[in-house]
Amino acid sequence: MLNIKRAIVLVWQSASGWTVIHVILTTIQSILPLALLYIIKLIVDNIAISLKIADKTQIFDHILFLLFNAGLVMLLINFNAVISELASTTLSERVTDHLQVILFKKAIEIDLESYESPLHQDILERAKWEAPHRPSRMLNNLTSAIASSISLLAIAGLLISLHWGLLGVLLFASIPTMAIRIRQSKVLYKWHRHQTEVERKANYYGHLLLGNHPAKEIRLFNLGNLFIERFYNIRQQLFQQKLAITKRQASTRLLAQGCTGIAILATYGFIIHQTIYGKFQLGDLVLYSQTFQRGQGALKDLISNLAGLHENNLFLADLFEFLALKPNLIESAHPKLVPRPMQQGIEFKNVSFRYQNSPRQAIKQVNLTIAPGEIIALVGENGSGKTTLVKLLCCLYDVTQGSITIDGINLRQFSTTDLRRQIGVIFQDYTRYQLTVADNIWLGNIDLPLTSEKFTQAARQSGADAVIQSLPQGYETLLGTWFKGGEELSGGQWQKIALARAFLRDAQLVVLDEPTSAMDAKAEAEVFEKFRDLMRDRSALLITHRLSTVKMADRIYVIHQGEIVENGTHDQLMALQGTYAHLFETQARNYQ
Repeated sequence: MLNIKRAIVLVWQSASGWTVIHVILTTIQSILPLALLYIIKLIVDNIAISLKIADKTQIFDHILFLLFNAGLVMLLINFNAVISELASTTLSERVTDHLQVILFKKAIEIDLESYESPLHQDILERAKWEAPHRPSRMLNNLTSAIASSISLLAIAGLLISLHWGLLGVLLFASIPTMAIRIRQSKVLYKWHRHQTEVERKANYYGHLLLGNHPAKEIRLFNLGNLFIERFYNIRQQLFQQKLAITKRQASTRLLAQGCTGIAILATYGFIIHQTIYGKFQLGDLVLYSQTFQRGQGALKDLISNLAGLHENNLFLADLFEFLALKPNLIESAHPKLVPRPMQQGIEFKNVSFRYQNSPRQAIKQVNLTIAPGEIIALVGENGSGKTTLVKLLCCLYDVTQGSITIDGINLRQFSTTDLRRQIGVIFQDYTRYQLTVADNIWLGNIDLPLTSEKFTQAARQSGADAVIQSLPQGYETLLGTWFKGGEELSGGQWQKIALARAFLRDAQLVVLDEPTSAMDAKAEAEVFEKFRDLMRDRSALLITHRLSTVKMADRIYVIHQGEIVENGTHDQLMALQGTYAHLFETQARNYQ
């Protein structure tokens, strides 16, 4: 019942006016057919009377009046049906859009780590399936159940006036169907929940086959038919399992409906018997047989809607399970402002970190400082923990042990929004937004107006300006190939756009994770030639495998398997003849 209440609240928040209209129209729609049925009963009774009298004029006039009223009721039924469909469709769209927004807000609220957990991925996937339609379905079930109940109350009164046993037969015949529907809902829900990861795997192959990024390798390595076969095999496995469940459910329902049919036929026999032996008039036969038939329909609808409520209640639990996820990073109740400008700088104190699904420590007892205006370089092999340190600094993850401070204040005491505003980051796997050039850069600092001159300044600093000038509409050129008229860029050109996005941010710290990996040597040299000028009063954290670019750094930290093993200037580390010197000399020999 709690989920039903929460679903109704969500629907009400989505479109309260349309919800009221929908409920009223559904209720009216349940009453009008009964009024029409009663008018038809009166028409039949008058026809039966007319057969027994000579002067039929008055009776015929009365029948015409009843026909006119029947026509009005039919017109109202049709008009109400059209308006009900409009209200239902509109309400469903509003609810879907509202819930998608709620889902998106929750998705950006939870920790980055949740996206790296298979368990949380299953929860998110189920929420995506159920959010768009379950609450509106639940409201439809509820309003239809209320409408069916109203119809049943009126029908019950008529049937009791005939014989109380008819109502008993009608209700008793529905019990097996009701029990079966509820049990089948539970079976289906458990199966869907159990198969979430398998469904995700099938969807993953679909993503590979339809996505533009995997398209090159799929063709070069001839992977298409392999992935199609794997997708089909998974879908076949799911199909066979669901077919087996459906067959069992169908046979059970068939048995229950057979028993119900026998009881209903016996009831019709009783009504016909009473009419033949003169206890009912012809109009009563029409009225009671139609009433019983409509009672069947109303009870069937009621059972269907109650079972639907139960089923939607089960599946809606998946949405609320996702909405109940809590971030591990708890915002301070009274956050402090990040010092601006920093006086002492940033310090990692004995920082350790372990991913949720791994027993291995990704970061081990790291001590590292970044002074105001200082350029720091992180060097190490792939998987050594360099990017993880950046994510900890940006509060995308929370440290397992130790602390990270700015001017001696723990990061946890700052608002994450304020903290991230002070950090401009470009990750190695930066996003290529299928938007205009201006949007791609502006997303680095959405507080600026789109007409700001800082756009061109950031583009010049990153080397993107020359690329932009060559595009058909300059800054208004649509990038990427997803939408009509988009221009695709090379990897190096995209990287310059991403760098401009990082430089646009008015941040005290700029973090560049492999910022020139897709650039040629000339473009890379141009960026780093003016790097110190670009930083000016900013601090910088540079991650790169190209050791020729880190010589300019004030200090270099060498990280190996999550630990800082060396630190110092380029000259100091070369003199040490340790890990850094070995890596540098190895790279240098490759260029000779």
